[in-house]
Amino acid sequence: MNKLEITFMLNGKETCIDVDPEMTLLNLLREELLLTGTKEGCGGGECGACTVLMDGIAVNSCLILAAQVNGTEIITIEALEHDVQLDRLQQSFIDNHAVQCGFCTPGMLMSSKALLLKNPRPTEEEIKIALSGNLCRCTGYKSIIAAVEGAIEE
Repeated sequence: MNKLEITFMLNGKETCIDVDPEMTLLNLLREELLLTGTKEGCGGGECGACTVLMDGIAVNSCLILAAQVNGTEIITIEALEHDVQLDRLQQSFIDNHAVQCGFCTPGMLMSSKALLLKNPRPTEEEIKIALSGNLCRCTGYKSIIAAVEGAIEE
């Protein structure tokens, strides 16, 4: 099968790579680029564990073909921390005990980040809507909502 050359911004760095036309963004990130923070849960766009930002919008990377990211900007969980300093959202997840097993956490953080980029002062209802595509089997969501609220800038 012929590979396709794609170029895109990945966590602030231009990335050029040849991809199989049938490869998903999730597999590109995890298998080719070794960015394993993005998790594979259901593989069908139902759980949100694989959420990344594509041009600032939260997307399920398991549903996006790698070739579709040509010319876009992709932000993964690895980009939230800068110089060993956690993003305020990550710190708020810790402070509010919103992390238990941790499997859903990268997707929850990326969906929350997309919301806060679009709306820096969301209501509780807006937070719930933004997180509605992310499933968590451990926390019951209250601590996750509290963590997003805690990350809202005063």
